Amino acid sequence: MTQAEFNSWMMFYQLYPFDDYHRHYRPTALMAATFGGDAVKALEWLQPEPVPDGFSDADLRTFKAFGIKPPVKE
Repeated sequence: MTQAEFNSWMMFYQLYPFDDYHRHYRPTALMAATFGGDAVKALEWLQPEPVPDGFSDADLRTFKAFGIKPPVKE
């Protein structure tokens, strides 16, 4: 594995961890939601959009109100 690929996996894990909580418990909650819950909200909870660094909660709500995604800072 190259250093670049390793760094990509590290960033991916920070955004979308693949521990037991995320691999087992959250999908189970999603399945439970399909039997009478709000599946869209469950999916958003299952895989939320990553929160970019440097933006406050108010900034993120403003972006959402205007229907745009926050810019990605690198």
